Amino acid sequence: MTISLEQGEVFGLLGPNGAGKTTAIKMLTTLLPPTSGAASVAGFDVARSAASVRRLIGYVPQTISVDGSLTGYENLLIFAKLYDIPAAERKSRIRDALALVGLTDSADKFVRQYSGGMIRRLEIAQSTLHRPPLLFLDEPTVGLDPIARKAVWEHIERLRAQRNTTIFLTTHYMEEADSLCSRVAIMHRGRIVAVDAPESLKSSLGDDRKTLGDVFIHYAGDTLESGGSYREASRDRRTARRLG
Repeated sequence: MTISLEQGEVFGLLGPNGAGKTTAIKMLTTLLPPTSGAASVAGFDVARSAASVRRLIGYVPQTISVDGSLTGYENLLIFAKLYDIPAAERKSRIRDALALVGLTDSADKFVRQYSGGMIRRLEIAQSTLHRPPLLFLDEPTVGLDPIARKAVWEHIERLRAQRNTTIFLTTHYMEEADSLCSRVAIMHRGRIVAVDAPESLKSSLGDDRKTLGDVFIHYAGDTLESGGSYREASRDRRTARRLG
């Protein structure tokens, strides 16, 4: 199945643990070589033009990707240098990024003092500091309480609206996908089994009372294989404890 994302779209990839969502994102972000098929970002093949792809994307993994021993500002400064953002622009870029995610007042606090929601917002700021047109978010709200999740949703929507950033996210929260995504794909056993707008997928079940959760169960409801591997379960629980 071929999938193309539109500029400014929020696209969701859904599936049970072990379906291959994180592996797919790692291939699309050039962290793993594709095992089959082909993928490109803005015309650059992810396998043959990895360096060009990396300049065009941002990535927030499930695991924490900021340094708790540094301040929020220092984390962003290191990232700005890694991405060769000109020295004359760094302060303004960092200031704008912190403002976008509502962390201006916490810029000089050590990240180990941040809440889980603040950490995720800092990671979003970090991943978009070089202003990529495409942002990958791998379960960005895992381990967060409902209030923190809602705050992250709001900042994702602000990023899309203000910068027209295309966002590709994975999530296990059906309400998150339903409210944020213009389209979703459902992955089961390593394959995309359905892709469409959430409302269209719900309507396809022939009952207007159906939810996106019902759609998920319809296409990927193999309870015997749900939950992922031991390693995946351990990783998810560690991330939830660190963010909680």
